[in-house]
Amino acid sequence: MFTLYVIDTCDTCRKARKALEESGIPFKTHDLRKDGLSAGLLEHILERAPLLEVVNKRSKTWRDLPQEDKDSLDANSARQLLLKHPTLLKRPLLDTGGDAIQVGYRDGDYAKISG
Repeated sequence: MFTLYVIDTCDTCRKARKALEESGIPFKTHDLRKDGLSAGLLEHILERAPLLEVVNKRSKTWRDLPQEDKDSLDANSARQLLLKHPTLLKRPLLDTGGDAIQVGYRDGDYAKISG
């Protein structure tokens, strides 16, 4: 079964969820804010998606970070920031159980996926 990592209040996450539902693809959701982001889950994600690709530098959370945190961002500090602020993850993240996690969503992205 696929897992869609979301923030419930995110409009793009809602569109992604609707696209999966309309395609009849079985999936479960994991809300990063409500269900949390553990170190193990973060490593699972980072084994399947590049770190720089999953840090959402357009988010309000990123804009609100102290400039020194942004300027000194490296692999270790990025992991710590993501664990402290799960809303820094780009979303939605679709884990199909394969070697890669799809980061983000645009209309039509899930058209070729089969459950």
